[in-house]
Amino acid sequence: MAGSRGVVLAALVANGAIAILKFGGFVLTGSPSMLSETYHSISDTGNQVFLLVGIRYSEKEMSREHPFGYGKAQFFYSFLVAVLLFGIAGWESVKHGYNAIAHGGHAVSGTLTLAGATFPSWYVNVIVLLGAIGFESYALAKANAEVQRQIDHYGWSGLREAFGKMSDVTTLTAFTEDTIALLGAGLALVGILLSKATGNEVYDAISALLIGVMLMGFALALAWENKRLILGESLSADVEADLRDVVRESPRVVHIDTFRTVFVGPQKVLVTADVSFDSDTEAGDLDAVIEEIERRLIAADDRIVHIFVEPEV
Repeated sequence: MAGSRGVVLAALVANGAIAILKFGGFVLTGSPSMLSETYHSISDTGNQVFLLVGIRYSEKEMSREHPFGYGKAQFFYSFLVAVLLFGIAGWESVKHGYNAIAHGGHAVSGTLTLAGATFPSWYVNVIVLLGAIGFESYALAKANAEVQRQIDHYGWSGLREAFGKMSDVTTLTAFTEDTIALLGAGLALVGILLSKATGNEVYDAISALLIGVMLMGFALALAWENKRLILGESLSADVEADLRDVVRESPRVVHIDTFRTVFVGPQKVLVTADVSFDSDTEAGDLDAVIEEIERRLIAADDRIVHIFVEPEV
């Protein structure tokens, strides 16, 4: 949990500072791609706040109404972030980019004077975007470090497998947002430089449109990943098979009738099992046998926090 909070805080600080700088660049130059990037960074900043709320809410103690805790709050808030990323940043960027292509309204030209030096106003955008790339690179490096830590810890093959199996959606969301932000700043920079190199401002507007399309695409992918956990996803088949083997290792176990797992929060798994024990097992010994099975399961996978073993005849 501490790793997730640190990742989100780093992204919050970076995106908040960048949003202010990008808006200043848009006001000074009227660049369509800078406005798209402003929408993007404002949305990202608000999203980090939602993720922090999700982390805080998920830490509430278990209650009668929520006997397995509030961990799924992070799944909900991460899904909400995906919706806002799509609906606000993505749609507004696409709309503004399209209008700039179809009806004009491209970046204004002019000069700025600072400390006695005069330079083209579009230099501001280049400086802001280079700074944004630096900030986003820092935030992405922090998020990537946490993702890689979990990949190494759980033995996943890489990012593709991690995206399909990771239950820490807060870190996953921050990593995705930071990646999009870095790509978006790069697209905006390319669009502005192409416009100034060719004298055709349409490249700037096309960058704005592409940024919006990219945001909407990533938002849909992020929403899909959160859906699997909100609906109640189990551990992967290979992990469940390993856990079944752990149960079978008990000399008293004759057969596993049912074995189910489900995520009840980020890195928190509920396990239920109906197990047939040796008929010679005394009732007084059964509790100790089940406790030993539970201990072995937790040792095998540190995500397991709730275990219910039902003895069968």
